[in-house]
Amino acid sequence: MTINTEQLLFILENTPAEQNIMLSGKHGIGKSQILENFFKSKNLKVVTLFLGQMSDPGDLIGLPEKNQQTGKTDFMLPYWFPTENEPIVLFLDELNRARPEVLQTIMDLTLNRKLAGKSLPDGSRIISAVNSGNEYQLTDLDPALISRFNIYTFEPTVDDWLNWAKTSKIDKRLIAFIEENQEFLDSNTNEIQTENLERFPDRRSWHRASQIISNFEELTDLHKPLISGILGNSTTATFFKFVNEKKMPSVKSILEDFEKSTEKLKKLSPVEFTQLNQAIFKFLEANLKNPNETEFSKNLEKYFDFLATISKELQSHFISLCSANFYPKTLYFIAKNSESLYKKILSSICE
Repeated sequence: MTINTEQLLFILENTPAEQNIMLSGKHGIGKSQILENFFKSKNLKVVTLFLGQMSDPGDLIGLPEKNQQTGKTDFMLPYWFPTENEPIVLFLDELNRARPEVLQTIMDLTLNRKLAGKSLPDGSRIISAVNSGNEYQLTDLDPALISRFNIYTFEPTVDDWLNWAKTSKIDKRLIAFIEENQEFLDSNTNEIQTENLERFPDRRSWHRASQIISNFEELTDLHKPLISGILGNSTTATFFKFVNEKKMPSVKSILEDFEKSTEKLKKLSPVEFTQLNQAIFKFLEANLKNPNETEFSKNLEKYFDFLATISKELQSHFISLCSANFYPKTLYFIAKNSESLYKKILSSICE
């Protein structure tokens, strides 16, 4: 079972401090930022350790030194270890990228809250993150170590990101693009060829792109190479086309208030209508539980009727997309919310 952001926050709120949490998921989906923001609101300090970057246990537990009083070896406290006796949240990132000898050190830490004999302050928490997927170079984790964590597969939804983006000064052009092209938010890393350096977008890269384009009111061909290094060539080309084709109304505007979009629709070419048809189906497929579905269904039928006034072929193209194989959720949406539109589609198919 996967969890979204709302469910993750509930888990963080209700898991006792002495129980360890492991989050499994892709890179760049906001794990560390969500943890940082949540525990900051609780006045808890989050210490992030990137275990994949540690070359030996000394990077984690500190360096050995001779105790002049006992003549025995002690370990100097590492830079991150709390000295004020205040509880911390220890975030062990890249746990399954760590070297085996580093993982052995983690065993005592996760079980007894001790590191080289020194205890973490009472109330401290340990949370780890691991990447999952064949595209990563990973270290197998010991079953004994895994058993010390409550494990959750974290897959934040597109709406999670959009809600965050709208309150985080993300460029409005990026937000509008993702609203209508949700498949571009997270790249399918299973398809990435690891032997080349082709860039693919993730949530982290959309944030970086926003930081750059927010400085420009207009985006031109001069900006394309700059953004392609962040989002990749294909995604950048699609995004720039979306931004610069201002005459095409947004899917959301059509479904929320069709009448306001008619003048723009009259200016579209047949090719642009086919693109818009597909964009509508993709949008509905990802927004089946949208609270505006009643209005959406009414305006969708108006759009369908409007297509016939432009071209019967365009309406036929719309009908061709009504397939359970390609857009099953959208077909269900139409059947559930607009019986009259559903009958029109069936009637056209049977002609």
